Amino acid sequence: MNEVLTLAVTSGEPAGVGPELCAALLDREWPVRLVIVGDRGLLEERLHGVGARCSLAEYLPSTAAARAGSVEVLHVPLRAPASAGRLDPVNGPYVLDTLDRAIAGCRSGEFAGMVTAPVHKGIICESGIPFSGHTEYLAEHTATPRVVMMLAGAGLRVALATTHLPLREVADAITPSLLEETIRILNADLALRFGIVAPRILVAGLNPHAGEGGHMGREEIEVIEPVLERLRLEGLRLIGPLPADTLFVPHSLEQGDAVLAMYHDQGLPVLKHASFGGGVNVTLGLPIIRTSVDHGTALDLAGSGRADPGSLITATELAIGMAQTARSMA
Repeated sequence: MNEVLTLAVTSGEPAGVGPELCAALLDREWPVRLVIVGDRGLLEERLHGVGARCSLAEYLPSTAAARAGSVEVLHVPLRAPASAGRLDPVNGPYVLDTLDRAIAGCRSGEFAGMVTAPVHKGIICESGIPFSGHTEYLAEHTATPRVVMMLAGAGLRVALATTHLPLREVADAITPSLLEETIRILNADLALRFGIVAPRILVAGLNPHAGEGGHMGREEIEVIEPVLERLRLEGLRLIGPLPADTLFVPHSLEQGDAVLAMYHDQGLPVLKHASFGGGVNVTLGLPIIRTSVDHGTALDLAGSGRADPGSLITATELAIGMAQTARSMA
């Protein structure tokens, strides 16, 4: 890896707010080298459109060109001209081109991690390429059998045992093997990526009142608690299963370093209420560092200069911290 840490920032859906949010990265001093991956002409057009009168330096991969604090552009050409707010399936492959370049750079050590601006899953699928999201794409292209989605913000870290499932499918999806693998990944990455020695993980129950001793569901008794007890014998610090309605009060949160929620809307509404606009999506379990914004493409704001860059800035700061921690532990 280069002596100067270099992070890639993919600029996301070209019709969305991603390209102009990258303008905010130019207004700060960074302790690393940032490389925005996207079409140079599009990026400069959007930057000028929101009043950022500057040009982007061209990215040169050589270590001699590496300089902390620089923000450069790695040109990946659009497949067709892009207009703010107007989706075009022709550019679906372009979005994946930017991801592929960043992934390749992370895997080779050229980049210490990657930050992703939002993409539009639907328009990529309309381009003829099945795409269910960044997380699944990164897992497939790094040959990672299981990843864990975690959102961080406002002092909270909330990971999910299941993600985008209908509620009627959640209980069946929470198997002992899934739960064990998820906890192992969360525990390992809290140590490796965040530098937390012996992480404390608060584990939510699935049912109201964590099942009320089996009177409101038996998943806690039959699935969750046996897995927790087995992993505790290995030294993992696991607290739960806890009733989700009282887990997120300050006294409970003080006892842990992260929360494991059983499903999407059990944990994320609390975090997003506390941190929306400044939250970060982190993909755990990958062989590379990846953070992302916690919002979508905001087509209605694209080109307006009114999009809030807070989440992208926070995602970049977190990726830098994770990369620095990984380097210090290498």
